[in-house]
Amino acid sequence: MKKIIAFTLCSFATAAAFAALPPLTPEAQEAATLAKAKTAYGDKVGAFKLCQAQNRVADQFRVPGTPAPAACVAPPPFVAPVAAAAAAAPAPAPAAK
Repeated sequence: MKKIIAFTLCSFATAAAFAALPPLTPEAQEAATLAKAKTAYGDKVGAFKLCQAQNRVADQFRVPGTPAPAACVAPPPFVAPVAAAAAAAPAPAPAAK
């Protein structure tokens, strides 16, 4: 019973600590966005490599006269979302005097 009560109290204390965290700074937000984009790109590359491996195996067991497996589409080169957003944003115009 003591373990259950201790676990419950620790759970509430942990939840309160996470609820009190300050919002992310702009730098941390950019780093998180970049990490998310890199992970998504890695998933695309992994899916492309898996497609190629599946096609190689399918070619080994393909019966003559049957259509070849669909071609794999290579992912485009990685472009960081932070750099893309900065490049897309126009430079502020100088003030006219």
